[in-house]
Amino acid sequence: MQAKEILYDAIPSLDLADFTSGDPVRKKQFVEKLGEAYNNIGFVAIKNHGLSDELVENLYKAVKAFFALPDEVKKKYEIEGLAGQRGYTGKNKEHAKGRNVGDLKEFYHVGQEISEIPDNDPVKKEYPANIFPEEVPEFKTYTLQAYRILENTGKMMLRAIALYLGLDEYYFDDKVAYGNSILRALHYYPIEDPDSVPADAVRAAAHGDINLITLLMGASAEGLQVLRRDGQWIPITALPEQIVVNVGDMLDRLTNNKLKSTIHRVVNPPREKMNTSRYSIPFFMHPRSEMDLTCLPSCIDEDHPKLYSDMTAGEFLEERLYELGLKK
Repeated sequence: MQAKEILYDAIPSLDLADFTSGDPVRKKQFVEKLGEAYNNIGFVAIKNHGLSDELVENLYKAVKAFFALPDEVKKKYEIEGLAGQRGYTGKNKEHAKGRNVGDLKEFYHVGQEISEIPDNDPVKKEYPANIFPEEVPEFKTYTLQAYRILENTGKMMLRAIALYLGLDEYYFDDKVAYGNSILRALHYYPIEDPDSVPADAVRAAAHGDINLITLLMGASAEGLQVLRRDGQWIPITALPEQIVVNVGDMLDRLTNNKLKSTIHRVVNPPREKMNTSRYSIPFFMHPRSEMDLTCLPSCIDEDHPKLYSDMTAGEFLEERLYELGLKK
């Protein structure tokens, strides 16, 4: 199925309840609209995603409380050898692929809870244990709650994507079961003196996400922009009850660039607002490391020759961590 080319002025909004309603007509329409959006711009805004207003509010309070701690306290949770995959990563440590200037941000990663993975599943030994800040005990409670809800919402989105691609609806289920997904609490910290940072330093330089799909709450905060096919940057805005869900590089690779991992960025605010914080909490949905990302045969033809070499999700993640400066 080839979607018609559209140049969106804003990302499309969809209702996940249409997909989960049990109504085959609503479900089919959701799948078609999602596929069209992912063919063209790679982003959609989704409502009825499972997160309550109360949880989001409590989560942001906990995240803000952690980042308000002194740097020397936060650094207790920056553990050598984990390549930033769990716990805290300090300011300016990560940069976009192809750049050497660090982004103006700090972040905290939460992954699968080891205790919740069955003992006979080999990934139990593959993942590092989560690290939680003792100074903010509610941080653990709310990050894990959000993690479980967004993981389930991601599974529903992947089922819709599978149907759009002509695959079995549950194609992705076993591939993301106890997958290597990450909840990232992000703080774009205030800059009191804009002249003190490199001239080309930005909150998040233009990049594509590594994973299958990204689910982003707090999407109405200004600064996030997506690169449209015609080279125009458009702001990503969503209503408070929506989250934004975008295609990552792994899904782009699997579908031979049929579904677009669109380049996006977080621009700096006006100079007079550089001394303000911005917070964001994306959920990066990763599969298990053994997932084969070889381009699907159905996405390859004479007009769309195979673009990518064969590799697993684990190999691709490893490559990217070096490119982002998180692994040395």
